[in-house]
Amino acid sequence: MMEKRIYRFGLDENGADVTEGTAHDNFTLGGKGANLAEMARIGLPVPPGFTITCQTCMEYANGGNTWPEGVLDGIAAAREDLERRCGKRLGDAEDPLLVSVRSGAPFSMPGMMDTVLDLGLNDESVLGLARQTNNDRFAWDSYRRFIQMFSNVVMGIDSDLFEHAISAARETAGVATDTELSAEDLRALAGEFKRIFAENVSLEEHPELAGEDGAAQFPQDPTIQLRLAVAAVFGSWESDRARLYRRQNNIPNDLGTAVNVQVMAFGNKGETSASGVAFTRNPATGEREFYGDYLVNAQGEDVVAGIRNTEPIETLRHTPGLEAAGEQLENIFGILEQHYRDMMDIEFTIEQGKLYMLQTRVGKRTATAALKIAVDLVSEGVITREEALQRINPSQLDQLMHPQIAKNATRNVFARGLNASPGAAVGKVVFSAADAVTESEAGCDCVLVRWETTPDDLAGMTAAKGILTSHGGKTSHAAVIARGMGKPCVCGADALRIDAERKEVAVANTDVVLHEGDIISIDGSTGEVMLGAVELERPSTTGDLATVLDWADRVRRMGVRANADNPADARLSLELGAEGIGLTRTEHMFLGDRKSIIQRFILSDTEEERQEAADELARAQEGDFYEILSVMDGKSVTIRLLDPPLHEFLDNPRDLAIRLTRMECEGAPAEEISRLRALLARVDSLAEANPMLGLRGCRLGFAFPQLPALQTRAIARATVRLKREGKNPRPHIMVPLVCLNAEIREMRAIVERAIIDVEVETGVRLGEIPVGTMIELPRAAVMADRIARHADFFSFGTNDLTQTALGFSRDDVEGKVLPTYLESNVIPRNPFETIDEGVAKLVGMGCELGRSERPGISLGVCGEHGGDPDSIRTFYDLGIDYVSCSPYRVPVARLAAAQATLASKVRPYVPVTPAYAPVRERQPFAEQV
Repeated sequence: MMEKRIYRFGLDENGADVTEGTAHDNFTLGGKGANLAEMARIGLPVPPGFTITCQTCMEYANGGNTWPEGVLDGIAAAREDLERRCGKRLGDAEDPLLVSVRSGAPFSMPGMMDTVLDLGLNDESVLGLARQTNNDRFAWDSYRRFIQMFSNVVMGIDSDLFEHAISAARETAGVATDTELSAEDLRALAGEFKRIFAENVSLEEHPELAGEDGAAQFPQDPTIQLRLAVAAVFGSWESDRARLYRRQNNIPNDLGTAVNVQVMAFGNKGETSASGVAFTRNPATGEREFYGDYLVNAQGEDVVAGIRNTEPIETLRHTPGLEAAGEQLENIFGILEQHYRDMMDIEFTIEQGKLYMLQTRVGKRTATAALKIAVDLVSEGVITREEALQRINPSQLDQLMHPQIAKNATRNVFARGLNASPGAAVGKVVFSAADAVTESEAGCDCVLVRWETTPDDLAGMTAAKGILTSHGGKTSHAAVIARGMGKPCVCGADALRIDAERKEVAVANTDVVLHEGDIISIDGSTGEVMLGAVELERPSTTGDLATVLDWADRVRRMGVRANADNPADARLSLELGAEGIGLTRTEHMFLGDRKSIIQRFILSDTEEERQEAADELARAQEGDFYEILSVMDGKSVTIRLLDPPLHEFLDNPRDLAIRLTRMECEGAPAEEISRLRALLARVDSLAEANPMLGLRGCRLGFAFPQLPALQTRAIARATVRLKREGKNPRPHIMVPLVCLNAEIREMRAIVERAIIDVEVETGVRLGEIPVGTMIELPRAAVMADRIARHADFFSFGTNDLTQTALGFSRDDVEGKVLPTYLESNVIPRNPFETIDEGVAKLVGMGCELGRSERPGISLGVCGEHGGDPDSIRTFYDLGIDYVSCSPYRVPVARLAAAQATLASKVRPYVPVTPAYAPVRERQPFAEQV
């Protein structure tokens, strides 16, 4: 039986609902199609239409952009059915039916894919539309919009060609805005647009568009218009910007987009018509208030494109001619939020006073808003705390660690706009996405300043620290994308006069002129734009964040620790909720001024010199461990013995050779030259072809047994000092890069002898200090039962385990191989960011084998994957006891661990506390507003 490819929604000619989908069909109908079907099913005013499935898109793409058998016939049948339901035909010269053709992926990708409006107009039907509506201006405005959008979206013609033509038309007519152009102006503009179309379309690629004169002609046949438009929307799934967005948001490439063909509702039929975008709550702050924008006498694309400054949604019900529709819309806000039990994003059109719903979806929101909305919905009795935890994207919590302007900072404000996305940014002014990428790659912070952004600016928006536009409202492209990224954004700062070609921006009614490279600061929470660099500070983890993380801690069954190498990071870890330190990298303590000490130890010619350097290192290490263990009093601190490749401690031999040559040329004393030549020879003798797989980790301990011994004594002595002070230090000692059980056995013996030496020396009994190892080599994972005989705990070092399992040198493949692999779908995710399934199998094997030999062994993960939500879900199912991550990722890991607990089918969640009752009775929507 052939798979169903097309689904209807809306009413038939008799007013009966013929909707075939529901909100649960996201992966078939896409988010837009599924929610259109759901709104129609619950009786909201949805213009009828049909949806072509996501699977059809992938069939089309995988077939080399050729139509699967039967699809064109199915589209023709669906079109005829829609025409019958509406009593109108596409392209009819007397009373034409017009439709929109819009994308709709399973996951929201705002602005990333394509839309075509007013399809069905041609040189004859535009006249019929004018007669039916008795509005010549409306008809020709719709036709010129259709030609412009079809030419750009479907045929790929540069949109600037049309914008220049519009500007010329305004100048000729002596008017300031598009809405002031007359019907005759717009008719002439449509003719100019068709000329641009003819000059820029290749008949080799589109022979079906050849006119009688042999030149390209704008398509007059609605069948051709519809086929090309659907193909263009399918093709937009593979556009560069869509692929980039999917990579950034971890959306699979094989889902495809649905296409929704829907009867047009016109917001550009005069002063009693409008289009808008709104949210049931504020997506920036989470406040329970109407939020959004609308434009009178405009189509929906005008609102998000930012070509005209919009009006706030709360004024809609007070606008003459739109009062009833405004009240109905506010009522629908309540219906949708109660139906979906979440904050909703809505697109609507009002046509001559009648409201039509064009889209709804769960609204994108900032981290601040996500937390507040979740907490409020629990408080209102709409959802449980467990549901609230699952509503929040853990990765969004990174946004809350972003800087804010310091409370006492001096603000030299020179412009104000809309506070579109919270947070603060300081950086150089840049005027293009390409320049933003260049600055970012050079390590410079920048603020992208644009008249308004478009989907093609995505790479620059990603690279910039913040975004500033002179046009557009709170639902413009810049605002929506910035909120999704968690970047500060100020929109609609209309005092800015931006000249992107000259790379400068003037500020109206002031003498301020900014040039590329000037430093500015923006505050996305207030909409202020300031000269110079303003002092920033990190926000605290209080309020709704603290509430949600407390809920997460009550649910999760996996521990969360931090990677910290110094007291400051240890204190920060505690502040952010870490339960201990899962990894202290002692090699980081040997950098800076201490590098010369470790060099003397390694390169010394005599045992006396080496012992002198060892004693100096031991004293420094004891102080390090004392401070960290003191900060983490009562909490476990896993201290990894030295792990770096040997070359990281030594000078670069190329630099030494240059120094030697320069000294010889400058006639330096022979003794100094001889000493440097000997040093170079010694460094060369220690050179390795592949240092990451050479003399590092526990192998360094075998080459220099004094190193693990002195580090252990330093740990033990610091522990003694703290015990004498009445504190409760809990050090754990970790041996790195073990792959043979004899390695851990011998290293453990060195560690235990050093601990006993300190006990004898100080007379203080230290008790059992756990000694474990890092599992970061495949052999260690598959031989974990043998290694567990000599280890109290395992900590999986998934960074190196990924490198050694995949044969990837991270330094080499991330810049060269991985981008190609990701772009070509060879691998779905960067394996250094989200755990690879093969590496996860090694972790699972190590867990199972380790526990088979030592049932009570503690199992942790301390690679970068320890802070990745998707990896945390995998680790929880594998039986990992705790993850350890960088301090700023601790809140992310706490929430992700709770979500892993709630979602797991391998280790199902069993509540250990009574179910939470709502804080108060939920009030009706209108009363809460």
